[in-house]
Amino acid sequence: MNMMKPFSLRIFVADGDPDGLRLVERSNWVGKAVMFPRALLPKVKLRDELSQTGVYLLLGPRESGEGEALYIGEGDPVRPRLESHYAQKDFWNRAVCFVAAPGQLNKAHVQFLESQLIQLAKAAKRLPLDNANHPAEPSLSEADRADMQVFLENMLGMLTVLGIHAFEQAAALPSAAVNVFTCKWKVVVATGFEATQGFVVKAGSQAVGTSVPSMQQHVRSMFDLRQELIQNGVLQTDGERYRFAQDYVFSSPSTAAAVVLGRSANGRIEWKDTTGRALKEIQAAGL
Repeated sequence: MNMMKPFSLRIFVADGDPDGLRLVERSNWVGKAVMFPRALLPKVKLRDELSQTGVYLLLGPRESGEGEALYIGEGDPVRPRLESHYAQKDFWNRAVCFVAAPGQLNKAHVQFLESQLIQLAKAAKRLPLDNANHPAEPSLSEADRADMQVFLENMLGMLTVLGIHAFEQAAALPSAAVNVFTCKWKVVVATGFEATQGFVVKAGSQAVGTSVPSMQQHVRSMFDLRQELIQNGVLQTDGERYRFAQDYVFSSPSTAAAVVLGRSANGRIEWKDTTGRALKEIQAAGL
């Protein structure tokens, strides 16, 4: 999907609290995002936007380990679905709903959006999904499908700006001019590069088979991430090592190096170019 076209967002803080209800509109688009913390649902549910058909995300801390979990749903209208989750789902603490003006979205439209979002989240493997099943994609006319693909692209672009990266897959290597870095230790070799999303480790890269005992104690978040990548298949067994089954975006070079090496690591020193220069040295020279 091409999300490289310039656009602007207008964020309205409805009650004056930057952490409260926010309404987000995108230039030249019929849709609207409604963002709010769980505690405000009894008040927010009375708004007209939640009486519309839409698709929504619920985010909150995962049960084990650091980071967030995600639930993706749809409603026609949205309000009763959110009320149900308010009563029955414990993990979430914030919601993002995407709706449009009356008549712009119908049940099949939002089922399509829900199915696509779940598929993208499962492929990216950035956050664990609370969804038990992957709903079947509804049958849409060619015109409706084209319209919903545009709606989806606009949503995804907005979500990234709003700090939700659950659907982002690693960007392709932009050009031959971009530095490719290598992280090595004994028989393990990994390659990666810097991108606007973070630090991308390329598919086929290797990681050590066993992390050092101190990793769990001293850098628990990185240890938990490594275990999660093993469990969800990003890291697959390759003899006594692991191999990356797909390109994967890490928040920093150090997190990427720690997962590869199975220990605490300074990624700006561990990642080196073909001449042996460390990422830190190259960045310093660039400044």
